[in-house]
Amino acid sequence: MAIIFLVLVLLISLWFILTKKTYTKTRQKLPPGPRSLPIIGNLHQLGNLPHRNLQKLAQKHGHIMSIKLGTVPTIVVSSPQAAELFLKNHDTNFASRPKIQASEYLSYGTKGLVFAEYGPYWRNTRKLCTLQLLSSSKAESFAELRKEELGLALESLKKSAAKGELVDLSRKIGEVVEDISTRMILGRRKDDDLYDLKGIAEEALKLAGAFNLADCVPWLGQFDLQGLAKRMKKASKLIDQVLEKIITEHQKDTNNQHRDFVDILLPLMNQPMNNPQDKHVYTIDRTNIKAILLDLMVASFDAATTITDWTMSELLRNPRVMKKLQEELRRVIGMDRKVEEKDLGKLNYLDMVVKESFRLHPVVPLLVPRECMEDISVGGYDIPKKARLMVNTWAIGRDPNVWSNNVEEFYPERFIDRNIDLKGHDFELLAFGSGRRMCPGMHLGLITVRLVLAQLVHCFDWELPDGMQPNDIGMDEIFGLSLPRANHLLVKPIYRLVGNDI
Repeated sequence: MAIIFLVLVLLISLWFILTKKTYTKTRQKLPPGPRSLPIIGNLHQLGNLPHRNLQKLAQKHGHIMSIKLGTVPTIVVSSPQAAELFLKNHDTNFASRPKIQASEYLSYGTKGLVFAEYGPYWRNTRKLCTLQLLSSSKAESFAELRKEELGLALESLKKSAAKGELVDLSRKIGEVVEDISTRMILGRRKDDDLYDLKGIAEEALKLAGAFNLADCVPWLGQFDLQGLAKRMKKASKLIDQVLEKIITEHQKDTNNQHRDFVDILLPLMNQPMNNPQDKHVYTIDRTNIKAILLDLMVASFDAATTITDWTMSELLRNPRVMKKLQEELRRVIGMDRKVEEKDLGKLNYLDMVVKESFRLHPVVPLLVPRECMEDISVGGYDIPKKARLMVNTWAIGRDPNVWSNNVEEFYPERFIDRNIDLKGHDFELLAFGSGRRMCPGMHLGLITVRLVLAQLVHCFDWELPDGMQPNDIGMDEIFGLSLPRANHLLVKPIYRLVGNDI
């Protein structure tokens, strides 16, 4: 370690001498930002919760701010107006992704959808996923599946309620979302003896969200000082083994009916995948299928689990909101049956609760980074080619100029008479991103989130452990590509419907 430290000191000194003039000149063209250090840039200022620290820096330097991630110039956006400039007015120029180590290891060389560079391959892959896997009609076709899996989860909670047991609600939410997702994507429930899909997804998100020195200072990659490359290689090998097993199982299945996403993708193998507007023709192969499946699994497992867990936490911390939501469910649904998917469109307060949860607890606090494709001027600032763009949705959700002074309060009523949706057109609330790189699975994800929440709140009252008050519920976060709760919710369910309809 002493030798590595000495080498770093010498290289830092040399780099500073050789680049001082160029760096100063470049910095003057960029938006304002904190002073950066040689080699590491502003990495030392990010801390364990970068979304929070970047918000503090933006309050001092502005909502369009420049920092250095190692040697990489990076623009951090922290207001709806600034987000609209980059994600709407100049969306095309910021539609690509930077090449990072995580995407090479965990996305089969960026052959999936999330990390692929902007271009013909990405357009064709997105079109394939949108039409074949994530359309409204496909989502509706899985309604019975969702009903069945959620029914099993509710029955389990009802048995715990009858025994007066304390349950790990966070784990229960994760299990039902995983069961729904694995049946939609893989055609089967999870099997812990064969593979831990949720564990794989969580590790992939942690690695993809880490600020990796190898991405920020490329020549440091060979040293793997953080040990991330080692973890990525291990995760990549495990992921490939799991996906190979899944695909092989489906290929051996003689039932040709389209039951799940794998069944839909396999017949497309070795078929051309092209858009008439593109000159290039791509053929989808086994590696493409594995990369797409991995993106779908990680996104579906994590997003719905994370936001549902946060929402239940806020409802337990805010009994007034919980009571008002239960009253809406009682009025619209009645107390003699559970919620059906057809009921979701009538539950206006539920929609406001979900929006408020996304505002305070965005699943992706810093939208997946984009990359500037060409030199451009935005908002009077010069943004260089290859600069990274980071949109701090966590900070936008707490902008007092948008949400008034009580920004930390969970107050769903703030959405009354405010025509704000989650479709990426309203930059005050970018739960699923915006523009070309917006998440195509929004519709499918929202159905799961709203349905699970509605059932949990309608079918049960929830008691905290003895002596625990609502304000005692911990709200600590774990930063990664997503932002889950640090601690699980432990609560006691009390069945509240009339009769035995579960």
